Amino acid sequence: MKRIRRKSRIKIHPIMTYVLLIFVTILLSGFLHLLDVQATYYSVNNITLDLTPQTEVIKSLLSLSGVKYIFTNTVSNFANFTVLANLIILLMGISIMDKSGFLQTAITLTTKRLKKKTVTFFFVLICVLSSLFGDLSYLIFIPLGALLFYYGKRNPAIGIIASFAALSCGSAINVIFTSTDSGLVNYTLLASHTLNSNYMISTMAFVLIMAVAVLLVSYIITIVTENIVVKKLPKYEFTEAELEEDIVTKDEKKGMIYACSSAGIYLLIFIYSIIPGLPLSGALLDNTQVNYIDKLFSVNAFFSNGFVFVVTLLFIILGLFYGIGVKSIKNHQDFCDNLGHSLDGIGNMLVMIFLASTFIGIFKQTNIGSYIVAAFSEILKNTTFTGLPLIILIFLGVAIINLFVPSSTLKWYMLSGTIVPLMMQSEMTPEFAQIVFRFAETSTMNITPLLAYFIVYLAFLEKYNQANNKIKLSESIRYQIPYTIIIGLTLLVLVIVFYVVGIPLGINSMPTMS
Repeated sequence: MKRIRRKSRIKIHPIMTYVLLIFVTILLSGFLHLLDVQATYYSVNNITLDLTPQTEVIKSLLSLSGVKYIFTNTVSNFANFTVLANLIILLMGISIMDKSGFLQTAITLTTKRLKKKTVTFFFVLICVLSSLFGDLSYLIFIPLGALLFYYGKRNPAIGIIASFAALSCGSAINVIFTSTDSGLVNYTLLASHTLNSNYMISTMAFVLIMAVAVLLVSYIITIVTENIVVKKLPKYEFTEAELEEDIVTKDEKKGMIYACSSAGIYLLIFIYSIIPGLPLSGALLDNTQVNYIDKLFSVNAFFSNGFVFVVTLLFIILGLFYGIGVKSIKNHQDFCDNLGHSLDGIGNMLVMIFLASTFIGIFKQTNIGSYIVAAFSEILKNTTFTGLPLIILIFLGVAIINLFVPSSTLKWYMLSGTIVPLMMQSEMTPEFAQIVFRFAETSTMNITPLLAYFIVYLAFLEKYNQANNKIKLSESIRYQIPYTIIIGLTLLVLVIVFYVVGIPLGINSMPTMS
């Protein structure tokens, strides 16, 4: 009887995967440059409103200038990679909340009597809505998601996977007009003015369809997490002490009172400082902007630039005053030790962040992503599709190119000059064009390693991994694929329903021009 040999799969360490991606990108840039591939997109001149052709070519990193770029910019790319600095700062705040016992007590008090699916849904909903605060939400909710499920006696990987899916697939979905939406609307208006110079878009133009999308996406992520992802994950082993029922003592309740009272005072002062028009208020706003959301999150806004420190200080206050209340922090030595608790053993994480920053920097330098966007713009320029076929083509195309260019602003800058006029000629509004674009890109945001915060997701999966084998890059993507497929199809159906039925997108905003 012949013995059947099972082929062993080669398991590549995630660090080596990034190394391979870097080399493949360098070789691909040289090959495409040799073929002289190029594509053209059309940007709108903001003065003449003419469509100006812009050609994108591939830059080879196999050339002398390419090699110089790699050697001179690798260190600076890592040093300027905002993910690293912001993550370390926020982890100090999370450290003291965790080590002092605040998080365990808070999670026990808020979730003890709730069903597992209910906890997952509300956590996912908060993650989706947190897109208002931009990319920093990844650094806050991925580590907190792990601890939420850990203290709930469940696999921390569930919280990491669900939070990343919600943060990325919900990055373009919010009932409140975000700073990103504000920037994209400027390009949408500029493109619409090539056909109608008087066209206007309200900040409430997307509120209805966004509200529906927020609830749908939150529900889908909850169902996929509980019914698909949980079953794929290996069993997480807890010690007997960890499995003991958490009982909140009087001292812990007192500590919560201390923590919440002090944090409440801090938040009142902070909130007052971002309200315009009151005596001595508005100190953290950029008053040169018109829209309030831009006053908060513009490049020069004090709120935007200091948001990481604001959140970190809030976490420190919560952990410190809770620790004082329960006497888990008795002196400055305890306080200092607690600050570095979550930073223990992050050497592997730092290496992965270094390689991720190098890969992202090299890929951007090759211009491959911009070429792909421009090539799609050419396809749209030559298409004869109208109505539903055009919507589907744009949705699928944007979902694919998002894998190579996660930046919403760059993609829409390059595509709005083609998509908006094309959809207006098909009797669809500029607002609807932006919605189709946003829903398409957000559906695949969770499966591209070129998203700067993907490495945070991968690093925390590895941190809580109990198996002997490392979490592979392909494995981390595989966990996210069910979310991408179901959310992508749902959002596509949603925009089609709004278009066919003629449901308003928001206040004074319709899918069609009529």
